[in-house]
Amino acid sequence: MAGGIRESQGDDLPENHEINVTPFIDVMLVLLIIFMVAAPLATVDVNVDLPASTAKPVQRPDKPLYLTLKQDLSLNIGNDNVGRTQLAAALTKASEGNKDVRIFLRADRAVDYGQLMDVMNLLRDAGYLKIALVGLETLPGMATGSQP
Repeated sequence: MAGGIRESQGDDLPENHEINVTPFIDVMLVLLIIFMVAAPLATVDVNVDLPASTAKPVQRPDKPLYLTLKQDLSLNIGNDNVGRTQLAAALTKASEGNKDVRIFLRADRAVDYGQLMDVMNLLRDAGYLKIALVGLETLPGMATGSQP
């Protein structure tokens, strides 16, 4: 037959039962390069030359003074419930008149930040300026729970 371009073997190509992984490898290499470039940029690194300290660690007080702000916005000094208007008098009684005592302030997770600041303002108005905020310690890499 003259002028025939194709042989009469049919239009079907032979089946290939091998998986072509070349495109997969190409995509993975591109992603690897992107993550290698982007990972150092995602970390926050502020170079600060901190001075050395020769101070000894502060001893933990024998009887710490805890002020607790509960979820319903009520206040407790130790285990005793106290009203906001009586806070200054109750703190003076609990600290034996020592305004230099450190007050450990702990608040429920659900308490609004503004409410916590109001309690800190009450402490400042009462003359107590040494306030330590108390939180739970977590191990590195452990989940801290869901955020509201």
